Amino acid sequence: MEEETKAGTDGTFGKQRLFACAPRKAFFCYLNKCKKDSRFKETNNSGPQYFGSMESPDIVGDISPPSLIEDARGQSGINKGIQGHHNSCYLDATLFSMFAYNLGFDFLLYRPVKPDDIPHYQEVQKVLKESIVNPLRRNNFVRADKIMKLRELLDRLGTVKGMMDEEKDPEEFLQSLLQHILKADPFITLSSGQESFLYQLFIEKDERLVMPVTQQLFELSFLQSDIKLDQVPPCLILQMPRFGKDYKMYRRIVPSLYLDITDVLSSSTRECAVCGDLAKYECKDCYRQFGDSLGSIVFCEVCSKKIHANIKRSTHKPRHIPVPEGYDHFVAEQRAYGREVTLEREIMELTAVVCIQTSHYVSFVKCGSGKNKPWVFFDSMADRRGGNNNGYNIPEITPCPDLETWFTDEQQRKILGIEDDKQLPQNLRRLLCDSYICFYQSATALLFK
Repeated sequence: MEEETKAGTDGTFGKQRLFACAPRKAFFCYLNKCKKDSRFKETNNSGPQYFGSMESPDIVGDISPPSLIEDARGQSGINKGIQGHHNSCYLDATLFSMFAYNLGFDFLLYRPVKPDDIPHYQEVQKVLKESIVNPLRRNNFVRADKIMKLRELLDRLGTVKGMMDEEKDPEEFLQSLLQHILKADPFITLSSGQESFLYQLFIEKDERLVMPVTQQLFELSFLQSDIKLDQVPPCLILQMPRFGKDYKMYRRIVPSLYLDITDVLSSSTRECAVCGDLAKYECKDCYRQFGDSLGSIVFCEVCSKKIHANIKRSTHKPRHIPVPEGYDHFVAEQRAYGREVTLEREIMELTAVVCIQTSHYVSFVKCGSGKNKPWVFFDSMADRRGGNNNGYNIPEITPCPDLETWFTDEQQRKILGIEDDKQLPQNLRRLLCDSYICFYQSATALLFK
């Protein structure tokens, strides 16, 4: 079991060990008391008659996300969102995160067909837009048979098989849809020459981080990998340092509401960590000597010489930071006249978090862009009507009015004082302990997409 239970053992039954696991995570019961999870094993029939009485007509045209949402209660309730069916939760949670309230991925809906596209490109694009995204935005509901149309196309045209009924991960769905079928331009371009739609946080575990935020893990991953972003991505999809439901590097991770990517860009102007002047050198070896962020390892020429004159840093190898031609003279001239020069930071906004617990994916999604926008929690299989063979799942959207307040410094100190995850409020526990993928977007970069 993923969570401990009071009646659990470490894999022993009576005095006999049958297998090994963590304490209180094994539970034994009679076989005739077991049954398949009704959310995941259903009938093979997928006609509209098996999904309830809710209508879900296709909608043509261009439909924008709902605007001016100040109170998420108007978006919430049962039979809201995308209806799950046959292990579709990975796809439901991801699509809802991408399209329900944000424009960040809309370019996928409008790109004209190109000569090298697959023959069924326009069919896939039409199903995605008219059968799923438009109804979701206008009616706040997409019936499961509409999702099955997309799954059938993905299974037939993509490189990942089993999309019709098997459990998959969001990254498998994204790679199949974006790379192999829609052939979108990769969102992420790295200094190593690699391009990708998703960035997984590969890091060596830092035991000093008890409850890290994604900002820390993001910077640590780029530092340890010794790479940079070549440009600001319009959308940044970050996969947490975990592998499905089987392994988590950190028990709790706090999603940063805003992600500062300035210090991982290969061409960005930055301030000296010591004097605030224009930085011209970066030294990886100075990490944690003057602070625990990447902003603490950049220095102007004067400060770099002073710092590395110390014998303790004689082996350090600071690297030159490229500065736009003439920019250093411009900064020096402005400051000579007493004018303040502010070096802009490149900030990306968190728009959604997909979470996983015991093979089931759900998502937390922000209703629009900007500060003070409400958040909702979405589960495509929150409830069920009918039996295993002729029933259907009930999707639900729930308001999360306090989500942004969970991550204030004061609240984080309170959370650190709660050792048992089960003592945390349910949605807060899901967000901290089960986060799997974080979606960030740059309003500026999207203007050029």
